[in-house]
Formats: sequence, C-alpha cells, structure tokens
Amino acid sequence: MAAKRRRKRKSRLGNRLRLTLFPLSLLILVVLPFFLLVRTSVFLYGVARLNTWLALALGMVLTSACLLFYTQYAYKKLFRKRRIKKKVKKYNLRFAAAVVVVYCASSLIYVSSVNVKAQRIRNEYTALHPLLRIAVSSVVLADADLVITDMARTHGDYKRMRLQTMRRSLHYRQRDQYVHAVDLRTTGQSEWRNSLLTWYFDLMGLRTLRHVGTADHLHVSLPLP
Repeated sequence: MAAKRRRKRKSRLGNRLRLTLFPLSLLILVVLPFFLLVRTSVFLYGVARLNTWLALALGMVLTSACLLFYTQYAYKKLFRKRRIKKKVKKYNLRFAAAVVVVYCASSLIYVSSVNVKAQRIRNEYTALHPLLRIAVSSVVLADADLVITDMARTHGDYKRMRLQTMRRSLHYRQRDQYVHAVDLRTTGQSEWRNSLLTWYFDLMGLRTLRHVGTADHLHVSLPLP
C-alpha cells in the first residue's frame, strides 16, 4: 500500500512538472529557429568575419536543419513510424528550406508602415544592413507595435536635429554601403517590454544603447567586423 501511494505521488508530481514545463518548452521550440537564424548569422559575420550574404546563408542552412528536425519528429508522432522514407525526407527538407527562404526574403524587402515612424524611413529600409533587417523583422513577430524611428543619417540630419555632428556614426552608410544602426521607439512603452527588447538584441550579438537624443529610444547597431 505504501509503495502504491509513493508511486501515485510520484506520478502526480511528474504530471504537474510536465504541465508546468510545457509552456516553457513550447516557447523554446518556437524561438529556437529565429535564434539560430539571427545569432548564427551575426556571429559568422562579426566574429568569423564572413561575407554578409555567406553568413546569412549559413544561418539559413542551420535554421532549415532545425525545421527539418521538427517536421521529421512531427511525422513520426502522427504516423507512428520509426523509419521515414527517403521521399518524405526530401519533401520535408524542401518544405523547411522553402519556409526559411520565404521568411528571409520577405524580411529583407518589406517592412510594414505600422512599424516605421515615417514613410521616409520605410523607403530607407533596404539601406539597413541585411542582418539588422532580419533581427528587427523577427522581433516584430512578437511585438507588432515596434516602431523604427530612424535608420540612415547624414551630417545634415544631425544639424537639423540640433545634435552634435558625428564624425563616425553607424547611421551613416559604411564601406559595404549599408547602414549599421537602427533606432527603436521606447517612449510610451513599459519598462519590462523595453528591457526584454534590449535583452533580445543583446542575446543576438548586437550592440544596444538606451539614450535620449531627440527622444527616448533604443539604439541597436551591428558592429563592423
């Protein structure tokens, strides 16, 4: 009897633990592909000093592999099969690669007018470094109210805003012809949201700086290799 009671208690504790950890596990599974895409690309660009597009391509390959694992696992669970046919593997791989390619392509060329302060900034979107575009697009999925307040600047813009003219700024076009900094609105947002936003970009290997120039905002930059 005592052994039965212990087993029942263990079973209840195990069920409670699974129920508690399930939301966290689900969150990790959803976030992991985005983490692999952005963090891998930024690491290969900034630390391994690979070409921008090669770094992004390798990040896409790793993300596709992650999605392939997801689809293979789901197939096994749905159809209760230990082995997966080669034809199914091929289709799963194509599906995973297609999802990653479509997502990256849309992130690189499109930003919603809801997520920019002005049309001028939206027109400058493709001048932003590709890895920053991918990073910003990924966080927009979780925070639809994110607003980009500035990207590309010139010496004249600093004068117009009555700020000290910067000799070197990542808001200028760099040698690769891309802008390496973006400003995101933090005014009117809760501090926990702004902290999470900062933590996300730090985790992805990007530099962040919270400061007040023309308005309270989060400055996010991709350091030059």
